Amino acid sequence: MTLIGGYVAQRTGDRRHLVLGFAAGLMLGVVAFDLLPEALRQAPEEIHGVPQALLMFAAGFLAIHIVERAVAIHRGHEGEYAEHTHGHRHAHDHGRAAGGNAAPGIGLTAALALVGHSVMDGFAIGAAFQAGTTVGTVVAVAVVAHDFADGFNTYTITRLYGNDRRRALTLLAADALAPVTGAAITLLFTIPEQLLGLYLGFFAGFLLYLATSDILPEAHSPHPSRTTLLCTLAGVGFMWLVIGLAA
Repeated sequence: MTLIGGYVAQRTGDRRHLVLGFAAGLMLGVVAFDLLPEALRQAPEEIHGVPQALLMFAAGFLAIHIVERAVAIHRGHEGEYAEHTHGHRHAHDHGRAAGGNAAPGIGLTAALALVGHSVMDGFAIGAAFQAGTTVGTVVAVAVVAHDFADGFNTYTITRLYGNDRRRALTLLAADALAPVTGAAITLLFTIPEQLLGLYLGFFAGFLLYLATSDILPEAHSPHPSRTTLLCTLAGVGFMWLVIGLAA
């Protein structure tokens, strides 16, 4: 399912704005209906009146914001220096030609975070099967169902930030293998629920920032249309359906 999601993402052609709108909806749905509720269940303890999971959620949002601002400041100062060589200009042009921001490191970080989330999905499958076959089967079906969204987002985000197709496919393959790896690791040990909840909260903030500050503006800038908005709503609705069926 992960590979199918990535395949759909790369076959969109001039409908890229619709893909980005749908991807943003998927990401918002994952955050609201999956990551945050699970994080709050596993890390409900409060610090100064706020659940630890929500503190990590804010930390994840701010962390990627700080990183992206640092990259933007660096790019802004480049214009103060001498003109770049032809090869360097070509690299920047390639990033723009790929249709994304010329900050491949951000895309790699985001894709690797998605891979990490998929490993945690595998942990969830392994732990659920330790609790019982029925529970394990339900969790596995839920993970498989939303792995389509994971593959779709992994490929889309990687390419959006100027990474080439080969690198995006490599990360897509890693994302496809990640749940299997995570499930296998649970045969050796189990991650404490508290730590897992904190990670999910942090990742939710990370994903929300990308969806609202990067993906949605990028989707609407070339094609400010109602169709793009409908695709975003469809993405949110799709994740609501998936999570509801798995509940």
